Amino acid sequence: MTRDGVFEAPGRINLIGEHTDYNDGFVLPIALSHSVRVRAHRRDDGVLRMASRQVGGTAELSVADLRPGVVTGWAAYVAGVVWALREAGHPIGGFDLLVDGTVPPGAGLSSSAALESATALAVTELSGIALDRRELARIAQRAENEFVGVPCGIMDQSASLLAWERHALLLDTRTLAVEHIPFDPVAAGLALLVVDTKAPHRLVDGEYAARRRDCHRAAELLGVAALRDLVGEPRDLPEKLVPRVRHVVGENARVLEVADLLRAGRVHEVGPLLTASHESLRDDFEVTVPELDVAVEALLHEGALGARMTGGGFGGCVVALVEESAADACAAAVRSAFAGHGYTKPESWTATAAGGARRVVEPPG
Repeated sequence: MTRDGVFEAPGRINLIGEHTDYNDGFVLPIALSHSVRVRAHRRDDGVLRMASRQVGGTAELSVADLRPGVVTGWAAYVAGVVWALREAGHPIGGFDLLVDGTVPPGAGLSSSAALESATALAVTELSGIALDRRELARIAQRAENEFVGVPCGIMDQSASLLAWERHALLLDTRTLAVEHIPFDPVAAGLALLVVDTKAPHRLVDGEYAARRRDCHRAAELLGVAALRDLVGEPRDLPEKLVPRVRHVVGENARVLEVADLLRAGRVHEVGPLLTASHESLRDDFEVTVPELDVAVEALLHEGALGARMTGGGFGGCVVALVEESAADACAAAVRSAFAGHGYTKPESWTATAAGGARRVVEPPG
């Protein structure tokens, strides 16, 4: 059993399936080439020492003292994984952990899940603990829910740990059953354009938790285990909850329809479902912000086949399916629209589906 290693895990873009994961529903993310890397060294003194190349300072404490609230900021996502593993009965000891990464924080690309996943893989492998990656995803989710205090679902951690290159990951968040569906838009003459709107993406704030409470309350009133079990229009609910339920039911159906199209190789037909998802997130779930809506409008006006916000909302990124030859013009259209509104200049790039978390074999020297 080695004492040292370098591990990395990717961020993710969710093609479709927003706010369905904590409703036991379906999601369809891909992993990104952007990743978080953790350089780990196993210690014998029970001390957890954490540092980041992006953020100054070092956090250090005994693993025996880990509990929710004692670590804050980026280090809480790292410490939370060690805490969650120990809470689950796994004998994780001390570590030196140095974090580096290319996933933009606050962009809705799951930098937190990438950090958790890389940490989980590092500390378990170097401790000689073999866990199924679905179990690692549950551990990472628990770290974010209970240690950090973000009530996220399990999609992000699952995408970071389970994704395949050139495939989308169809995940049933109730059973954790997965299907890897071929997704290679470039082969079809298309591009998946990602636009980082630079609108801050902050899920620790209360709105995300409020949406989750709305969904759980609606399920309780409707007498179902989760909104995933509901079919058709909701009835006999407080007026505020009706659009929330309508979004979740519709979004689950859209995920499964996109999956069917991808299986059939009909990627060109996915676009309208992406746009319908955005409209539902804007009007029924109310999680978009002006930057997201302006970006989507500009992309569609420039000829994108479909566009939607991706992630939890309240900022972050937009994803669009575009003709490969039109990617630059679509990105320029968003920049022009943002300049006209006085928004921060956005960043754009084309994404391909990457593989999940792995140990990195570094060249000698």
